[in-house]
Amino acid sequence: MKEMYPKNGKVILHVDMNSFYASVEVAYDPSLQGKPLAIAGNVEERKGIIVTCSYEARAFGVKTTMPLWEAKRKCPNLIVRKPNFERYRRASLAMFDILRTYTDLVEPVSIDEGYMDITGCYEKGSPIEIASSIQETLQKTLLLPCSIGIAPNKFLAKMASDMKKPLGITVLRKRDVPIILWPMPVGEMHGVGSKTAEKLASINIHTIGDLAKGNDIQLKQLLGINGERIKQRANGIDNRLVDPDAISEFKSIGNSTTLPYDSTDEEELLGVIKRLSNSVGARIRRKDMLSNNVQLMIRYSDRKTVTRSRKLDNPIDQDEEIYKAAKRLWTKHWNGEPIRLLGVTAQELVEKQVAFKQLDLFSYEKEAKKEPLLKVIDELKGKYGNEILSKGVKLPKDKKPRDNEHGTSFEKDFLSD
Repeated sequence: MKEMYPKNGKVILHVDMNSFYASVEVAYDPSLQGKPLAIAGNVEERKGIIVTCSYEARAFGVKTTMPLWEAKRKCPNLIVRKPNFERYRRASLAMFDILRTYTDLVEPVSIDEGYMDITGCYEKGSPIEIASSIQETLQKTLLLPCSIGIAPNKFLAKMASDMKKPLGITVLRKRDVPIILWPMPVGEMHGVGSKTAEKLASINIHTIGDLAKGNDIQLKQLLGINGERIKQRANGIDNRLVDPDAISEFKSIGNSTTLPYDSTDEEELLGVIKRLSNSVGARIRRKDMLSNNVQLMIRYSDRKTVTRSRKLDNPIDQDEEIYKAAKRLWTKHWNGEPIRLLGVTAQELVEKQVAFKQLDLFSYEKEAKKEPLLKVIDELKGKYGNEILSKGVKLPKDKKPRDNEHGTSFEKDFLSD
């Protein structure tokens, strides 16, 4: 089978579980097979939100994030189950255990998807035979369907796995890019969200092909370094390796600021911590991340620096929760001496879909309802600046800032591209 593999390149698979939460529920309760099924945060109340749904439900127009009342209007026979995150976590771990029987080079990227480098697996069959075996094994062993993309790199493998669902296997070669990918709307490209698509439309880039041929200087001005990255992707170029340890690496995003003057005014200092927490929260939400640990940095007027962190019971991404954790650290560790610098850092970041948070029915609904509001707030801040919607304490007008007042970012962003 060695002749079925490239001499110099790689063979990458992207395994994407189909309608994962709903499929897990069907695996536990076979009577749900073939029926329109939705997972919702609150199955009794009209305010419930659809987390995911089966393909049978999608045929009626039911979609993720749709209000439960609307989903039931579209599909009167819709069966609704509440989320069971521990069940999904166990299924995910079992799924990745199966993938690792084929190769050690498995990189989980969320609870229900991951990359595999099978370049050295030619003794186990051709790439299509291996993909078919994985699909059949997951279906037979766990009763879970998946779609698989086969390509020379991670980006193309991801794009390929999205092309045939459910239970699809798609091969996407670099030479296929102009024919298959370039005619697609740029918003359908992995790594290009709706905001980026809107920005690209402003410079007359509407398709992946337009992006592939885009002007380098114009793209950099519009999107910074990400403009160069997504143009490379649009041309089928992606040199990232499949890294089994990538998801467990230590990651952090933080901000610090030197105060305008040394201060012992606790109300004022908590206001600074509040603003730093809001900034960190906005940034980790933009990355679709959650934090398992919050760190507070305190630097006194004599330059002595203290850093203390707090491990969290559940991963968080909301400003108020970050501030609450930082405030507890402040209350416990500030010695009353004048402060020169403060910093707040969200540590041990994980991708949202990977955070196996044990939510009860109430907290799930509470967080789901907050998310649209948080997105609107972040959009306003992004457009008009952080002060457009500010809470907390403002600096007194009679105190002038130091000439060297500044804000510092100390981050190691996860999945930055």
